[in-house]
Amino acid sequence: MKHLTILVPDAHTSLNTFACIVGAYDIFKRANELWASKGRQQVFKVNLAGVSPQPEVDKGIVAIKPETHISAVRKTNLIVIPAINPNFIDPHNENAELVQWIRQQYKGGAEVASMCSGALILASTGLLDGQSCSIHWNTADRLRELFPKVIVKSEQLITDANGIYTNGGGYSFLNLILYLIEKYYDRETAIYCSKVYQIEIDRQRQSAFTIFTGQKSHGDELVMKAQHFIEQNFQEKITVQNLSEKFAVGRRNFDRRFIKATGNTPVEYLQRVKIESAKKSLETTRKTINEVMYEVGYSDVKAFREVFRKITGMSPLEYKGKYNKEAQKAYYQDN
Repeated sequence: MKHLTILVPDAHTSLNTFACIVGAYDIFKRANELWASKGRQQVFKVNLAGVSPQPEVDKGIVAIKPETHISAVRKTNLIVIPAINPNFIDPHNENAELVQWIRQQYKGGAEVASMCSGALILASTGLLDGQSCSIHWNTADRLRELFPKVIVKSEQLITDANGIYTNGGGYSFLNLILYLIEKYYDRETAIYCSKVYQIEIDRQRQSAFTIFTGQKSHGDELVMKAQHFIEQNFQEKITVQNLSEKFAVGRRNFDRRFIKATGNTPVEYLQRVKIESAKKSLETTRKTINEVMYEVGYSDVKAFREVFRKITGMSPLEYKGKYNKEAQKAYYQDN
């Protein structure tokens, strides 16, 4: 039987921390029960481990009591790191004991999975340096700022490389659990758990859930002005040459500074601003796809659809059907 350790952090915990721990514990327990009911050996011995006797979550609303101290876990096969409060300040000292233990276990052969902002703890180990990492879109900039060596893939729901798994935000940790259950148990067990807990299986992206606000904590005043200009004039035809001339800086230098500050090229940033505006119109108005397209400054339907799908993972029509209340009402009336 393998050993699964679900960590209970002692710093920066939140209600999401509690949800991740309880959700992982419950679903892995159900998978074990299914195997036992078929006369098969349970895959994991599941254990909650931490460094504090009973760390409080979200100012004492709830408390989680680890079953054991991490020092008592000499060897484990899989480590699950739950989400934490993204207000993470000092990557070298906060949750330092957990970080050291994770690093040692990984070197000893354990695999590691982080949920949502738990990637901040995982990144503190150095194990994500040069590796792709998914995280909640609202925490992606924080991860980039604290750990510039990590390759942030906020559009992906799950990453899997070298025995390290990460996933996007919120309750998408449930999809990571199903992914791990399929990997360690089998497809049948993953489908069973998806049906019992009513979790959509095989989700690949979190792009459709992203709310683009732009990275603005970089401190580059020129880039900040350019961002504001783009956001206020995105319906107009804007070129990188126009922007560099407007702010009196060479195009190559402008590109370099913009990418360094925001993580996007100026063209990508403009596209994201346009698509974010289009998403809001599709969610809240009765405008047609073409009307929305023209409204945000596109005149080519094919180009608009391609950029929209690239950023959201869905076509404009699919997005409208999913998030527009009137479109949903029409669907249910027709069916």
